[in-house]
Amino acid sequence: MSANQRLILAVVLSFVFFIAYSAIFPPKPVVNDDNASARTAAAATSKTTAATTVPEAGVGHSVPVSEKIADREATTLVKVESDHFALRVDTLGRIASKVLKDEKYFVDGKPTELVAQEGAQPLFIRFADEALNEEALRTPYHSDVHAVELSGAASEVTLIQKLSSLTVTKKLTFYPDGHYDVALTLSKPVRYFVYVGQHAEHKGQMVMAVHGVMVYGADGVANIFQDGDVEGRSTFRDVKLLSAFDQYFASIFFRLDPDVIVNVDRDRNDNPVAYLEATDSLSFDGFIGPKDYRLLKSIDPVLTNAIEYGWFTWASRPLFAVLMWLHGIFGNWGWAIIALVVMIRAILYPLTYKGMLSMQKMKDLAPKIKELREKYKGDPQRLNAATMELYKKHGANPLGGCLPLLLQIPVFFAIYRVLLNAVELQGAPWILWINDLSRMDPTYILPILMGASMFVQQRMTPNNFTDPMQEKIFKYLPVVFTFFFVTFPSGLVLYWLTNNLLSIAQQYMVNKQYAKIKAMRHEQHLEEKKHGKADKGEEK
Repeated sequence: MSANQRLILAVVLSFVFFIAYSAIFPPKPVVNDDNASARTAAAATSKTTAATTVPEAGVGHSVPVSEKIADREATTLVKVESDHFALRVDTLGRIASKVLKDEKYFVDGKPTELVAQEGAQPLFIRFADEALNEEALRTPYHSDVHAVELSGAASEVTLIQKLSSLTVTKKLTFYPDGHYDVALTLSKPVRYFVYVGQHAEHKGQMVMAVHGVMVYGADGVANIFQDGDVEGRSTFRDVKLLSAFDQYFASIFFRLDPDVIVNVDRDRNDNPVAYLEATDSLSFDGFIGPKDYRLLKSIDPVLTNAIEYGWFTWASRPLFAVLMWLHGIFGNWGWAIIALVVMIRAILYPLTYKGMLSMQKMKDLAPKIKELREKYKGDPQRLNAATMELYKKHGANPLGGCLPLLLQIPVFFAIYRVLLNAVELQGAPWILWINDLSRMDPTYILPILMGASMFVQQRMTPNNFTDPMQEKIFKYLPVVFTFFFVTFPSGLVLYWLTNNLLSIAQQYMVNKQYAKIKAMRHEQHLEEKKHGKADKGEEK
C-alpha cells in the first residue's frame, strides 16, 4: 500500500470511527437524584476549598421529597408572562418553570420546558448551617406581587423569607428579552449557596451534543464539566459566566462580582451541579432560554460564550458568523448552508484542483509503479529511489491528493459543531419535506441522496488501488456513511450532500481538462516521433 493510500485510508477510517463511536457510546443520560437528605448536601457544600477536592461519595443537591412543602399544587408564588415565555417562581423562591411560547421551540406540539423538574433549580438557596437549612426548606417565601405581565418594560418582584433568626430578601427584576436581575440580602451574615440549576431533558436532542456546566473566566478560558464525568468539586473566582446547558438551552448567571466564589460539584450520577457561595448580600444577572446568538449578544456580549463548540471553537465561531451573514442575505438557513459550502469550495478550489490533477497522474503511473515493485522486489532502497525518480519525471506528488481532503476534515468538524449547537436551526424549514433543519430527515431522502452522491463521487475519482480488500472497503463507505447520517440533523446532511455535489462537478471538469491535456500530449508525442523518423530519412 502506498503512502498516499495509507494516508487517505487513515483519514477516512478516523472519520468513520468518530461517527461510530459517538453513535455507539453516547454520553450518559441525565438522571437527577432526588432522594438524598439535606444533611448530606449541607455537609458536603460546607467543605468548599480553593482547590479541587473529592467530596464524599455522591452528593444530592436536590430538595428531598420529604422536605418539600406539602401542597405541591399551591407552590406557585409568582407567575411572569410575556409574549415569548411564561415563568413561574415557587414558594421556595426558585424559578420552578419556564416555557417558551414560540412555535419553533415546540416539540410534538407542546411548549418546551427549560427548567428541570427534579434536581437543583435556579435561585434555590441552601444554607451551610444544617438547622437553618432544614427550617428554610419548610418556610415559604412571600411576595409583594403574584402576577407580572411583561409588555415592554421590566417588572420587579420582591420575595421575602422570614426565618427564626434570619430574613432573606430576593429582589428579582424580569425583562421581556428573558433575562433577570437578582439582588439578595440577608439580615445578618450567614454562609449560603445559590444554585444556577440543572438543564432539563428535551426530546429529540442529539446524544452527541455536549451537556453539562460551563464556567467562563475573565481569562477567556471555558471550563466544561460534562454530564456523567465529574469526579470532585472545583472552585473558581473572577467568573464572567456560569452556565448549566444542553444542546440548545441554558440557565446562566452572569455579571458576577470578581470576588464571588463559584463551585462545581457532582451529584450521585457524577453530573455537574453549579452554585455560588456567599455570606452577605449578592447581586448578579441571570438568563434561562435558548442559546440564540443574536439574543444573547443583545443582552450582554459575554453571553455568546455560552454557545459551546468544543475543540473547534477557533474555526466554528467565524464559520457561524459567516453563516449568519448569509442567512441575512437569503433569509433561509437551508440556502445559507448551501451558500456557505459554495464559499468554502471556492476558497479551496485552487488546492482541490491541484490535488485532483495529482490523483489523475498517480492513476496513470500506477502500472509503472507496479512494474517497479516487481522489478525491485527484494531491494526497498532501489524501489524508493526509482519510484521518486518516476514521480519527479512526470511531475506527480503522492501526497497532492490528500491535502484538499485534510483541509476539509477540520472544516467539516467545525461546521458539524456549528450545526449541532445552533438553536437557530430549530424549527427552521428549508424546502418541501424539510420542516426542521435541527432534526433528522423523517423521509430519509437527504441521507440517501448524500450516500448516492458519495458513490458517484467515488466512481469519478481516480484511484490507484493495488489491494483488493482496500478497494472493497472504499466501495462500501457510501453505505456506511448513509447509515450514520440517517440520524444526523438535516442541516448537517444538507451540508455534506452539497459538498459532494460540488466535488462531483469539480471532478468532472478536472477529468475533462485532464483528458484534453493527455490527448494534446499524445498528439505532441506522435508529432515528435513522426518528425524524428522524417529527420532520420533525410539523413539517409
